[in-house]
Amino acid sequence: MSINYSKSVIENIKKEVAEQSSNPRWSEVFSNCFDNTLETTVRTTADDTFVITGDIPAMWLRDSSAQMKPYLTVANEDEKIKQLIRGLVDRQVKCILIDPYANAFNETENGHCYHQDITEMNGWIWERKYEVDSLCYPIELAYLLWKKTGETTHFTNEFKRAIETIIGVFKTEQYHENSPYRFERFDERPEDTLSNNGLGEPCGYTGMTWSGFRPSDDRCTYNYLIPANMFAVVVLTYLEEISKEIYDDKQLAEKANQLKKEINQGITKWGIVEHLGKKVYAYEVDGLGNYLLMDDANVPSLLAAPYLVYCAIDDTVYQNTRALILSAENPYYYEGTELKGVGSEHTPKEYVWPIALCIEGLTTDEQSEKAELLNTLVQTDAGTNHMHEGINVNDSAQYTREWFSWANMMFCTLLLDYLKIKVAD
Repeated sequence: MSINYSKSVIENIKKEVAEQSSNPRWSEVFSNCFDNTLETTVRTTADDTFVITGDIPAMWLRDSSAQMKPYLTVANEDEKIKQLIRGLVDRQVKCILIDPYANAFNETENGHCYHQDITEMNGWIWERKYEVDSLCYPIELAYLLWKKTGETTHFTNEFKRAIETIIGVFKTEQYHENSPYRFERFDERPEDTLSNNGLGEPCGYTGMTWSGFRPSDDRCTYNYLIPANMFAVVVLTYLEEISKEIYDDKQLAEKANQLKKEINQGITKWGIVEHLGKKVYAYEVDGLGNYLLMDDANVPSLLAAPYLVYCAIDDTVYQNTRALILSAENPYYYEGTELKGVGSEHTPKEYVWPIALCIEGLTTDEQSEKAELLNTLVQTDAGTNHMHEGINVNDSAQYTREWFSWANMMFCTLLLDYLKIKVAD
């Protein structure tokens, strides 16, 4: 169905951005990116909203949330845009109730999938890589919609069932050896499959919740993914408030609160390690003494911890970790003649992600740093006026993914942040 929303509301914010931007290229790229998601990735049905990721005809729970989040800026000014966001939350809840272990879904029950994997598939599922953040992003979007607009109609009985499902999965995955989840993929990249007959590598109890894959859709090395658990702590705080304020369910609120405490204690005990005399966050741990010092461009990341509202920007452990991430000590930090920043195992070496550059800007209080990053982003878009997945640090004409809506909307988020236009209060 065609999307019905007020073009004037979109034009007004584009005009406001243009008037306040010191670099005309910022507003030029913003205008293209802010239009692009609504015009090319959003599909409405009679009941809800489906948002494809861009050049793949499926909806990721993570990406779709991040793609629509910047439109909260204007959700109070146009009821149709508010309805689109609310409709997306409704669709995401349906997806979670279909299978909370899946990360990407089809628009209809058409049986399409990325690969014939060994796991419990059905016709709705495009891919079934279990990632903790897939269950966090829809809750964040639903919570911010409520707080930004006062909207509560998306807090349905199904939404409450989704809350119970998410808490149940997180609790199950505190003891992954008892989990029903398995995933194997053959004849593809080794990063696309779990070892040990699909169960993954051994791990010990930490209080944290297990994740099979990173938000890059690459498998974890050690399956307690610290940034994903940070996000889970934040989201469980939201779920506690929603359970109390919307559903008047103190028991459900207490379940969320107790699980939040257990996960956070696990992060503190197992996720903070000593490195060169300073305490830093590890990226992944296994509860058996092993840990990984690195960061990945995809969000949630360690770099994004303040953006996710897990900690303050000036938190000492975060700042120590940030210094490590933005240095050669991080195996996915690259520096070249055109740009520098964090890349990913998911893309070639020497490729930096615009998403990571945006997060770098969103986690500093220095306006000059934000402006420098915005300049870098518009200078390395290869003349497309859009963001890409990864960019070669020495040749910005070489990039991955021509059409990547998540990256487009992260640029919009950074520019809105720089101009002090609030996406969500």
